[in-house]
Amino acid sequence: MSRKATPMADTTCRNISAASAREGKMQGKSPSSSSGVFVKLLGIFLVGLVAWIYQVIQPPPPKICGASNAPPVTSPRIKLRDGRHLAYLESGVPKEKANYKIIFIHGFDSCRYDVFPVSQELVEELGIYLLSFDRSGYGESDPDPKKTVKSTALDIEELADQLGLGSKFHIMGFSMGGEIAWTCLKCIPHRLAGAAIVAPVSNYWWSGFPLNLSMEAYNQQAMQDKWAVGVAHYAPWLVYWWNTQKWFPSSSVIEHNTKIFSAPDLKLLGRFDARTHYVAQIRQQGEYESLHRDMIVGFGKWEFDPMDLQNPFPNKEGTVHLWHGTEDLVVPVILSRYISQKLRWVQYHELTDAGHMFPLADGMPDAIVRKLLLED
Repeated sequence: MSRKATPMADTTCRNISAASAREGKMQGKSPSSSSGVFVKLLGIFLVGLVAWIYQVIQPPPPKICGASNAPPVTSPRIKLRDGRHLAYLESGVPKEKANYKIIFIHGFDSCRYDVFPVSQELVEELGIYLLSFDRSGYGESDPDPKKTVKSTALDIEELADQLGLGSKFHIMGFSMGGEIAWTCLKCIPHRLAGAAIVAPVSNYWWSGFPLNLSMEAYNQQAMQDKWAVGVAHYAPWLVYWWNTQKWFPSSSVIEHNTKIFSAPDLKLLGRFDARTHYVAQIRQQGEYESLHRDMIVGFGKWEFDPMDLQNPFPNKEGTVHLWHGTEDLVVPVILSRYISQKLRWVQYHELTDAGHMFPLADGMPDAIVRKLLLED
């Protein structure tokens, strides 16, 4: 005799079937569900990593002189047409009585006080007015977020105009300031009465250099400086991080590593003791706005090649002098030597047994200035 299923039994069967179905579905969805969770977690991690990297490589905001909780303004300054301020220092005879007016362009990690120590005797003998200034981001000059290869040359022209230096003036540039002197010869040649370019930094990527020469010069640097300069050229957005991180050595110049100096330089380093009263001013607005921007522009892509320059004084109404020491371990002499061969109108002075800091040697500032002002 057949037995009919009771309602309770039927309900129980249906519940068991439904549970089995649900379990089957859950078991079937398990791999894809786990995969989805992993993808979401990975996405969150990557977003967080990118945000962290972005935060790490971003430089802090500058401490602009004169702003609240920032360094004070202690020097005279002019206001440029774009609203920035440029700090300057005047020395020598009054400009109204001067026979010669020279604007000095300081080097890397320096400021307006690092002007060549020309003797008072020569200043009075020739009637020299000397003007130095803080390049943008250094000392008490406002940072220039739009800094370019030519911007400092235009700052110099505006500084000269606002201080009433007349239609023409001489320039002297040392190290990174020497590199900037080339931009003055390119951008404001009509304002120059002459130029002295002393131990100038050269950009290894200037197109006028033969590849084997630029590579030879590049390889003369310490390994940490090869990396620092390479980052400035190829990955400028990493310059701040590279020179502030602690995993790898950064620029030896920024670190004040004396290993970059030759024996002749080491004999002159004691003369840096005179900088103690102002050295804190140099980077006070931030290393990115001073040192790092300098590297980015100096070793970046230039709009022109100095070796393509034309003689700004075809009628010998002025002269250009290039000075370099054979024992310079900071800036390879072979690059200046090559430039002098390409630009025959440049008077080249190569000093044996002289390093990067030779302008501090006894008598050298006067010798450089005499050549600039009296050699034709």
